Amino acid sequence: MYVAVKGGEKAIENSQKLLAEERRGDRKVPELSLDQIREQMSLAVDRVMTEGSLYDPELAALAIKQARGDLQEAIFLLRAYRTTLPRFGDGEPIDTAEMNVRRRISATYKDLPGGQVLGPSFDYTHRLLDFALAAGDNRPVAEIAEAPVEGGMPRVTEILNYEGLIETEQPDNPNDPVFDLTRTSPRYPAERAARLQNLARGDEGFLLALGYSTQRGYGNNHPFAGEIRMGEVAVEFAPEELGFPIELGEITVTECQMINQFKGSATQPPQFTQGYGLTFGHCERKAMSMALVDRALRAREFDEPIDAPAQDEEFVMAHSDNVEASGFVQHLKLPHYVDFQAELVTVRALRKAFEDRVADDTVSDAAE
Repeated sequence: MYVAVKGGEKAIENSQKLLAEERRGDRKVPELSLDQIREQMSLAVDRVMTEGSLYDPELAALAIKQARGDLQEAIFLLRAYRTTLPRFGDGEPIDTAEMNVRRRISATYKDLPGGQVLGPSFDYTHRLLDFALAAGDNRPVAEIAEAPVEGGMPRVTEILNYEGLIETEQPDNPNDPVFDLTRTSPRYPAERAARLQNLARGDEGFLLALGYSTQRGYGNNHPFAGEIRMGEVAVEFAPEELGFPIELGEITVTECQMINQFKGSATQPPQFTQGYGLTFGHCERKAMSMALVDRALRAREFDEPIDAPAQDEEFVMAHSDNVEASGFVQHLKLPHYVDFQAELVTVRALRKAFEDRVADDTVSDAAE
C-alpha cells in the first residue's frame, strides 16, 4: 500500500540550503558577479537567451549563476520568467541586411562585396589549452581597423538571385497574424514559421546531431555555408497611436543562410534551395544546425522522399525542446511508489504462473 512520506518539508528545505552552499562554493574564493558572467561567459549567455526565448543578458547571466552553470536549467529558469511578462504587441521584422556587422563569412565566394569579416571566432585557434589564462590575461587588445566595415553588405543569396540561381524567398503578407508557437500548438504538417520558431528554441546539441546526420547522408542534402553574419540590428515597434515604427534599441543576432542542392522540373529551370537559421547573440553553431535542419524539413515542398529523422517534422519538433525533454526525463526522480507496486504485483503474479507451469510440465514428464 502507499504510505505518505513524513518529514519531507524539512528535508526539502535543507536540500535547498545545501544547494545554495554548493552554488556559492568555497567562500575564500570571490563570488562571481553577473557582470563577469555576462561579459566573460557571453556565449553561454547567448545560448540561454536564444533557447529561453528572451533577450536579456542580465537575466540570462542571473539564470546561469542560479543554475550553477547548468545551461539547460538556466534556460528553464529564463523561460519560466518569460511567461510572467506582459505582451503589448509584435515588433517589426528585423532587417539583417542593415546589420552592423561584426562577423561575416562565406564558404561559397572568396571575394564578395564587403569582404570577409572574420570577427571573434574559435575557427582560427589551435584548440590547445592556453595556460597563460590561468595566470591572468594581460594580452593587448585587438587593433582598431583603419576603415569601418562596409554598411549594407549584400547577401550571397542576393548575388545568386541576380542570375536566378537560387529559390526566391517570398515574404509573408504583413496583414496576416504572426504565428506564435508559445500560444498555439503546431498542427502537422506544420507551416515553416512554426518550424523555424521551434528550431530557434530547440536544444543546440539535438539540432547539431540532426544537422550532422544530414551531412552524413540522412537527409539527402549537400550544404554550402552561403553566408554567416553576426552583429547588431535595430528592433522597432509601431504603436497604434503613432502609426509608424519607432526604434526600441539594438540586439545582437547571428544569421546563417545555407545553400543546398538544386531542384528543377520540366517547367522550371534548376535552382539552388536554401535553409535558414537565426539566433540571439553569437550562436554560430546553433544557427548553422538550425539552417541544416530547416532545409531537411522542407523535403515535402520539393517532393523529396522523407526517410530520415531530420526530415520528420513531428519527430524533430516534438523532441527538440530541451525544457520539455529535461522535465519529462527528470520527472522519473519523483515518487512513483504506487505505479511501481502495481508493476511489482504483476511481475510476481506472472512469475508464480510461470513457476506453476514449469512444475506441471515437470510432473507430466515424470509421469510419462
